[in-house]
Amino acid sequence: MPTAHPLRRIALLCGLALLAAPAMAQQDAYPSKPITIVVGYPPGGSTDLMGRMVGAELSNRLGQPVVIENLGGAGGTIGAQKVASAAPDGYTLLVGANNEIAIAKLVTKKVKYDMGQFTPIGVIGSQPMVLVASSQTGVKNATEFVQLVSKNPGKFSYGSSGVGTALHLAGEMVKEQGKLFMTHIPYRGVAPLANDLVGNNLEFGVFVLSSGLPHIKAGKLVALGTTEAKRSAVTPDIPALSELPQFKNVDISSWFALLGPANLPKPVADKLKKALGDTLQSPEFRKKLEATGTTVASPTLNTPQFINGEIAKYAKIVQFAKIEE
Repeated sequence: MPTAHPLRRIALLCGLALLAAPAMAQQDAYPSKPITIVVGYPPGGSTDLMGRMVGAELSNRLGQPVVIENLGGAGGTIGAQKVASAAPDGYTLLVGANNEIAIAKLVTKKVKYDMGQFTPIGVIGSQPMVLVASSQTGVKNATEFVQLVSKNPGKFSYGSSGVGTALHLAGEMVKEQGKLFMTHIPYRGVAPLANDLVGNNLEFGVFVLSSGLPHIKAGKLVALGTTEAKRSAVTPDIPALSELPQFKNVDISSWFALLGPANLPKPVADKLKKALGDTLQSPEFRKKLEATGTTVASPTLNTPQFINGEIAKYAKIVQFAKIEE
């Protein structure tokens, strides 16, 4: 077969270079228009707050407006699905919680996306959850909680914000490790859960720390322990459940991450990672985030490794508790 003339080969290579040039220029110029951050919940919740705080910082660092699109429904999965299906150009991103990123796929067949359909940019931060008791129980600490529930298997219930949420999984982890028998009562959000606990219509419950803290500080609910391996710096007076021998392996939190669609061009992903990394190291941002009860993630955290580890942890709890929606 005759080889192409050298001049033709040079012309062909030049043509390919010209075709590639606009795409490379677009990536180098990124971002050249507003960025949308999708939040899979209505305004006002912890994930929405996280999205707005991060969005403002990214806007300052990237020099383009960042618009928050609240796309609530199905426990955050509608918003996550939109980002998973978006064009991989860096203009549609997700600030999501572990519910829709790592748990939902394990508990319902309705979720069609998985982590392979996202480009992880970085973990933003985490909050412990807190196990609480209503005043009717008379329980003042985790030791008394274990004693009461152990002596009355099946008599007591605990509530969460819904089936397959991080709060539900935290409650089931406590049950498994403490060898306790309690009934799970799912609520449609933390507001009705708080109402029933404060009204003494429910004995125990699990909250994200920032949601439960106002009721604890007001003396309406009793904090029995937080769910991360160590006490929260925000509430050093509340013991970690792991301080009790039977709960030594309780370590579960509610966390938030920034993701893009799969196959983001490396230059785009790198710019986003740098912008987020610089944000997480900003003293002002850290102070704002810590004021919400959030522990800021390390910019050097290996995000894919972290998320995969969390999915493996949740899978064990889901299997133990036979959680299915």
